Amino acid sequence: MRSHISLQLAFGLFALCVPVLGIYPVFMMQLLCFAMFACAFDLLLGFGGMLSFGHAAFFGSAAYATGWLVTAQGWGTAEAIAAGVAVAASLGFVVGAIAIRRQGIYFAMITLALSQLVYFVCLQAPFTGGENGLQGVPRGNLLGLLPLRSDLSMYYFVLAIFVAVILFIRRIVHSPFGQVLKAIRDNEPRAVSLGYEINRHKLVAFILSAALSGLAGSLKALVLGFVTLSDVQQSTSGLVVLMTLIGGMGTFSGPIVGAAIIVTLQEYLSDLAGGWVTVIIGGVFVACVLAFRRGIVGELAVRVGSKLG
Repeated sequence: MRSHISLQLAFGLFALCVPVLGIYPVFMMQLLCFAMFACAFDLLLGFGGMLSFGHAAFFGSAAYATGWLVTAQGWGTAEAIAAGVAVAASLGFVVGAIAIRRQGIYFAMITLALSQLVYFVCLQAPFTGGENGLQGVPRGNLLGLLPLRSDLSMYYFVLAIFVAVILFIRRIVHSPFGQVLKAIRDNEPRAVSLGYEINRHKLVAFILSAALSGLAGSLKALVLGFVTLSDVQQSTSGLVVLMTLIGGMGTFSGPIVGAAIIVTLQEYLSDLAGGWVTVIIGGVFVACVLAFRRGIVGELAVRVGSKLG
């Protein structure tokens, strides 16, 4: 537990000092958005035992909703973010209600198929900009009080939301609902025999994961100022699975570590390696699977005998 607290404090201190350290704030904001996305996904996979191959649908749909509302409709930043989260949660309810009827690979394939449906809707819908996406998405002001145009103010806004999301996920996992969810993950027939309504718990977990993924997508749209089809593509769904597995699923720190590794490799190797970045990331994934079968954080927690997750 002390190691866990030390890890969290070290990351918090580093995040607070990012502007002083000279790290590009936009890069760090993008990292935080993907770390939030990975933590939301881990709530479903690591603690719920449900593997989704279509989480980009929630991430991207919220990004499109927020981007369209602030550009075409003139909505405020907070209202547009809330609307994006609502869109992702609503979509999560529909997809989850269908997917939880099956288990294992069939569950994963249903999420994949429905995610592809969302992708083609975004490709054809007139308000998404098609292949060009949405450009020039303004950051606006927070409740008319705090301007978010500068990278510094936007960074601390994203950081505050990230911390709130992490605390919220921890509260969910340690709540009675989270304990039942983990029981369903470990032994679903036993959970049924104890009288728990497993489908209701699964659906709630799916909606929560979708909503938090949508929050990450909405923030990313505001940080970068654009939304493209890559936000709803299958590659993004695969990327968040990769982040979670590399870092360590079922831990609180693992998805953050995995997101940091993947986003950093993409950012700093793209100029050096070009198209080989994908190959390098694949090699990192294979190495982590062979050396850290529980993920980096999960394996270190076992080897040092302390709960880092």
